[in-house]
Amino acid sequence: IKVARENNVDFILAVGGGSTIDYAKAVSVSAWYDGDAWQRFWIKQEDPTSGERIIPVGAVLTMAGTGSEMNGGSVITNHAAKMKIGKVFGEDVMPKFAVLNPKYTFSLPQRQMVAGIFDTMSHILEQYFSGDDDSTSDYLAEGLMRSVIASSRVAIKNPEDYEARSNLMWSATWALNTLIGEGKPQDWMVHMIGQAIGAYTDATHGMTLSGVSAAYYRHIMRYGLKRFVRFAEVVWSVLPEGKTDEQIASEGIDALESWIKEIGAASDISSLGVTPDMLDRIADSTIILTGGYKTLDHAEVVDILHNSL
Repeated sequence: IKVARENNVDFILAVGGGSTIDYAKAVSVSAWYDGDAWQRFWIKQEDPTSGERIIPVGAVLTMAGTGSEMNGGSVITNHAAKMKIGKVFGEDVMPKFAVLNPKYTFSLPQRQMVAGIFDTMSHILEQYFSGDDDSTSDYLAEGLMRSVIASSRVAIKNPEDYEARSNLMWSATWALNTLIGEGKPQDWMVHMIGQAIGAYTDATHGMTLSGVSAAYYRHIMRYGLKRFVRFAEVVWSVLPEGKTDEQIASEGIDALESWIKEIGAASDISSLGVTPDMLDRIADSTIILTGGYKTLDHAEVVDILHNSL
């Protein structure tokens, strides 16, 4: 903020991944606000008022996953408060342009590529596992998930496969540019738990999501059983013959967990630095949302964390 004001900055170019782009958006709305930007935008979730100065942002993507290049989201960590919170701003804060060249992602360490892959998958799942109607958005989500799975397997073997990296980059953008969220209540509890973990451990975002996903979805499965059965059959090609709905749904979550391990994403949170004594505090920092199939209480968050260790 200080640099932007002193130099009367009129444009911010974010070259990097989601953290870089999110940070640029945060500076863009905060630079000319005289109060406490963290309290206003992230704690109170307010928006800039009409006429307030917002510095335009552009993006050159070097890591695919967050979709920040085509939305107004800005996730910021307050290390002092042990809080990591996202604020979704309107179109005025969205990047004015984004350069998506898969070749710019080739030099990423494989762990970062994998984190981005699972972040993309998680964005889709957060929107998919909500609502009970027959929505076109869900068909789009299923296609994106199948593309991510197929392309991930190619990219893991050859990180410089242009087609695979191109598909992963494009899927990441479409996963969170609001398209597949249309008509959906949306869950986002995996992100809330994962972000609380990140606030305590500073672990890579995508890995915090992969570390808790299987435990979370097993916890809520029975409340959205019909959708979990569809997920197993359509996304993972689980055969339903001779099985109960519970068995089919469980096989789908098992397939998700196996894929997490296959691509090298974190399948537990102990590997991210979480210890049993942290669980209550992480749960305290977890924001509870109500758009999914089950509204969690504090004890349930602790239980999910425990089952993710």
